[in-house]
Amino acid sequence: MTTLEDGQLGPDPGALSPEQLEKLRDYKIQTRIANEKYLRSHKEVELLLSGFFREMFLKRPENIREFAAGHLEVRVCCHQCGFPSCRGLCLLCKGF
Repeated sequence: MTTLEDGQLGPDPGALSPEQLEKLRDYKIQTRIANEKYLRSHKEVELLLSGFFREMFLKRPENIREFAAGHLEVRVCCHQCGFPSCRGLCLLCKGF
């Protein structure tokens, strides 16, 4: 295993056998497929992420992690989407 400049351990190309590498590759592919199916079946995820990115780009916070933690904390719209600024006007709340 190699050590990077910041002291963290880097990848070790010889750590896995060819069979293990093939299993890992197949696992990664299956995981991506499962994730894609999940995202396609839950359209609200796209709305939640686009709302988060919109606010992030509008506010351009210095500390992204702190902003994300505050943004994702308790954001409950009285309808379905979870965004306080929606007031029931977004596509998710309108039932599209």
